[in-house]
Amino acid sequence: MSTMSGAAFFDLDRTLLKGASTPAIRKALAQVGLVSEKAIPGEGVFVRVYDVWGESLAHMALARLAAFACKGWDVEKATQAGELIAEMLMSKVAPYAPALIEEHRNDHRYVVLATTTPKHLVEPFARRLGFDDVIATTYEVRDGHFTGRLSGSFVWSGWKMSRVKSWAKNNSVSLKDSFAYSDSVYDVPLLSSVGHPFAVNPDNRLRALAIGRRWPIIFLDVPPGVPKFAGLEPFDVVAKIARPSLGAFARFEVLGAENIPKTGPVIVAANHRSYFDVGAVGILASTIGRPIRFLAKKEVMDAPVIGAVARAMGAIRVDRGSGSDRPLQDALRTLGSGMAIGIFPQGTIPRGEKFFEPKLVGKTGAVRLAQESGAPIVPVGIWGTENVWPRSARIPRVSAVLSPPLVTITVGEPITVDKLPNDVQQATTNLMDQIASLLPAEARDKIVPNQDQIRSALPPQ
Repeated sequence: MSTMSGAAFFDLDRTLLKGASTPAIRKALAQVGLVSEKAIPGEGVFVRVYDVWGESLAHMALARLAAFACKGWDVEKATQAGELIAEMLMSKVAPYAPALIEEHRNDHRYVVLATTTPKHLVEPFARRLGFDDVIATTYEVRDGHFTGRLSGSFVWSGWKMSRVKSWAKNNSVSLKDSFAYSDSVYDVPLLSSVGHPFAVNPDNRLRALAIGRRWPIIFLDVPPGVPKFAGLEPFDVVAKIARPSLGAFARFEVLGAENIPKTGPVIVAANHRSYFDVGAVGILASTIGRPIRFLAKKEVMDAPVIGAVARAMGAIRVDRGSGSDRPLQDALRTLGSGMAIGIFPQGTIPRGEKFFEPKLVGKTGAVRLAQESGAPIVPVGIWGTENVWPRSARIPRVSAVLSPPLVTITVGEPITVDKLPNDVQQATTNLMDQIASLLPAEARDKIVPNQDQIRSALPPQ
């Protein structure tokens, strides 16, 4: 006990989970025969409102009445339902939650689930996620059946705080050194009682209060720094706008987008020809309907406007030449959370005469990420972006509305780790050759550029 430096208390719905646990609980209870399989009228709307806007007094009133509704249930069947619920809820765990739990364990803190959800139903799930303990509403049991009454208090709002305080006292844990995570304004008593409160995917009232009290606001289903409102992140909004058919000063042709997996970790590796390449991969991301989180140079992340946009889109900061492995670890964490990473293995746009070299030369970062994470690499060939935003220009050619240039984005088949040579440099060479093979034939022609062409491939003065 004395070796622990505190505890981290996690709420369940809309905090650890991407939404409510209710659908999984109801389905599991139906499977073991404790409730009818027929849906209650309006149930789907009720859950959807909860998922988007958070809990209300109406939601909590129903949760409080649930104990009475469970009167006479067989506890053994409820325990069986708990195991089924655990299986179903694992797929709803917010991607960044397991890593956060692990961080607290590595820092020698207890991790405790604190939830209104009945303990019999949620305890198996807590065990699967590696929680040390569960503070939850407990139904009274007599002769192997629920009596319809509670054993102890209803774990919600101030009662939840009281239960947490009792747990901390019994386990010799300092709340001043502890953390709490919740989405609900009704958990303000709990959040206020610890030294490190976090508003996770907060409802509107908690968001306003957290801003006023300067509590951190985080979201465990997106990378750190990505904001959300009403369940939407900036990518969701941009994806509605950034479609190939809506380009104003460029036309887009996307080929092979189906080669990018719809789910799971993946590394999207593309060649680099223009400042507009990120926009081109953004078009690809909107086409496949999933965000691609880019590794971005320090210079981009520190830029006044572009940097804020990059952070909001989940970009990962890279300080070239610093020797730090932080970018690698951040990227691995993102991949470990089932996200897609975007990377330009060339590192920067080739300058001057090197811009016209048909042989693509890359750095080893993409391959090292694949080897350490096990994620596949999807090669992407980009062509024509230099006609939208040349290397020598400070802004895109927005005047080309009447005759916009064509940008082609060609996606190759995924390269799994077992198909990569063990030698990192050789594997990188193979990857760059794969990317080059996706470019049009003219990209493989060796040309001698004239001075105007060379100047167009140099950074703006």
